[in-house]
Amino acid sequence: MTEPEPLHPLLRQRWSPQDFRTDHELDPVAVATLLEAARWAPSAGNSQPWAFVAARRGDDMHQRLVPNLLGGARRWGPRASLLLVNLCHRYVDESDYEYSEFAMYDLGQAVAHLTVQAQAQGLSVRQFRSFDRDAIEDLLTVAPGWQVATMAAVGVPPATPAPYAAKFPDGQVLPRARRDLSSVQTEGRAGSVDPGGRESR
Repeated sequence: MTEPEPLHPLLRQRWSPQDFRTDHELDPVAVATLLEAARWAPSAGNSQPWAFVAARRGDDMHQRLVPNLLGGARRWGPRASLLLVNLCHRYVDESDYEYSEFAMYDLGQAVAHLTVQAQAQGLSVRQFRSFDRDAIEDLLTVAPGWQVATMAAVGVPPATPAPYAAKFPDGQVLPRARRDLSSVQTEGRAGSVDPGGRESR
């Protein structure tokens, strides 16, 4: 297979930290810039089926979201400078008629745009699903047809990884890895490739 050119640094250097510096704060302008990047993501028919709740560490919404985090997110989520709740417009009002069959895909694109913009601002993003979705939807009084899909933690990681990021007995952190490019470009039965390379995000 043909070898690719080097990736743009914003993509090559992106990673998902498991800890955040608590001495870092995001100002409202920085948050607005992240959301502006998400706003300009492409979507099917320009449907823009996304919405975000942005909660900066220390504000009331951040404090109300934190108790609903689960698993590992309970450790590093409260430390993030910003918690984002990513909502998707799935259905038309209270019906089972899809607002857009591509709504979840388009939300993913919007969060991806936000993630790259965060990298350009010297920030890191960890996307996650370790939270009580029902509780957060009740907390936010989510409108009919909308659904909380994922969350994201945004901030600056510490200079050294947190202890719980270590995967090996000797304390080494697993290297960033992805499947080979040859397995991404497939012919014939799509999805039949080996899904290895899950060590890091």
